[in-house]
Amino acid sequence: MTNTNTIRTPLILIVDDSPLNRRMLRVVLNKAGYRIQEAEDGLQAREMAREHLPDLILLDVMMPHEDGFDTCIKLKKQSSTQDIPIIFISALNDTENIVKGLELGGVDYISKPFAQTEVMARIRVHLELKFAKERLVEAQVQRFADLKQAQESFLVEPDKLPGARFSYIYQPVLEAGGDFLDVVQTGENIHVYVVADVSGHDLGTAYMTSALKVLIDQNINPYTPMHESLKMINAVLNRILQPTQHLTANFLKVDRGRNKMSLYNAGHPAPVMVSGEGSEPRILEAEGDILGPFEQVEFTPLERDIQPGDRVFLYTDGLVESFGENFMSREQGMDKLLQACREASDYQLQPALQHIFSVLRPEKSLLEDDAVLLATEI
Repeated sequence: MTNTNTIRTPLILIVDDSPLNRRMLRVVLNKAGYRIQEAEDGLQAREMAREHLPDLILLDVMMPHEDGFDTCIKLKKQSSTQDIPIIFISALNDTENIVKGLELGGVDYISKPFAQTEVMARIRVHLELKFAKERLVEAQVQRFADLKQAQESFLVEPDKLPGARFSYIYQPVLEAGGDFLDVVQTGENIHVYVVADVSGHDLGTAYMTSALKVLIDQNINPYTPMHESLKMINAVLNRILQPTQHLTANFLKVDRGRNKMSLYNAGHPAPVMVSGEGSEPRILEAEGDILGPFEQVEFTPLERDIQPGDRVFLYTDGLVESFGENFMSREQGMDKLLQACREASDYQLQPALQHIFSVLRPEKSLLEDDAVLLATEI
């Protein structure tokens, strides 16, 4: 993408089979300080456009072999040239041809014979629009990049909480994703592991995940019971989320000192537990309401004894289901997840996550949804 912070002279491609017409336009545009390239037919124009990516094309309509309309159609079908603005310049000045040129993707239509001042005025307008659009795109790219950096700064690092014994893979489908993870220490050898999914995949959703970090840190603490913490989080989300938004999440509280764990599920895919004793992976079922839409929420936590070597895997639905050509139902994804957890039972924690992720999502480029996979070992 063009760096809009760098001043550059616009490049204009003149396409006309008449040397005289090209010369007239060249003289006018050179005086205005533009860079110029010339093509005498549609084929040559398309080749030059692909190679040099001009900022604007002045295109004649009546040309041998391939008229300007056909050239425009072919330029608009190529991803590299489809956004180049095209101004038709033609002696065919009837309404039918003017409308046809605009419907095919031209941004303007100038009739021959043309006035130099009119040509220059219209070129300036469309170059300004093109560069304004580029600046807008660049600003949004930078905004996403800044947001991604800020979002990643909120991700907790395993080496900062060595006693929590966890690792994760976080793969957003956009630059800034709507999935969220966190690990909060609430006491000596007590940690709460959070994996959540904010509905939607827009910029506002990504900002929400950053705010969620603050909300969780404020409410999950040593002196507040978990169910009260979740009700407080829900009360805040109920006020700030849009009517179409909600949060699903798993909150896993692990007390290594007492070898106990508690799972609170807010409408999220169920975690998987792999016993250190080598038994089959099993799904941890707990019931609870999604967060945000309702003023009151209820949870039925799952309480379980744990032993050294046990592992629990938390994830988001982007890992276990997909749609379109790569369709995978959640049931199919869960079967794959259980099998992958079984296969990785003897791996170290991070290699185990990498194996599981590669089984469920062998081509990360085909991700249709954000995906988080987090594991903790007792």
